[in-house]
Amino acid sequence: MNENRLKILQMLSAGQITADEAERLIAALEKESPASPPPSGFESNPKAKTKYLRVVVDPEKEGQGGPRGPKVNIRVPVQLLRAGVKLGSLIPEQARIHVNEALHGHGMQFDLTQIKPENLEELIDHLNDLTIDVDDKDIKVRVFCE
Repeated sequence: MNENRLKILQMLSAGQITADEAERLIAALEKESPASPPPSGFESNPKAKTKYLRVVVDPEKEGQGGPRGPKVNIRVPVQLLRAGVKLGSLIPEQARIHVNEALHGHGMQFDLTQIKPENLEELIDHLNDLTIDVDDKDIKVRVFCE
């Protein structure tokens, strides 16, 4: 059994993900890896293209005398990011300056002019390797790609 599949099953048994989520993750793994090793001299199939950025928030504990709190499950299409970058190029210069100043005012050293479609594609390619687990005593937040 490969390492990723084992990790998914461990997350399922620990209650970190639901059976549906585990099924989707395993299906995504199967799409990424070929059924049999490629013949020598040939490269393996490229990774499956990332389609979604997923954010899941699960309450760890039930509320005081009440049912478990709400579960947040956000699936953002990566295509939305691509469209946003294209629309970003249409932002008037004056508005871009205002947004950049507001970002800097909140401590975010970021410049909207740095977002270019070719940079976004490189970022999206690296999203395949992204998995973030944030544990709090009351909630669990997971961010991953599928």
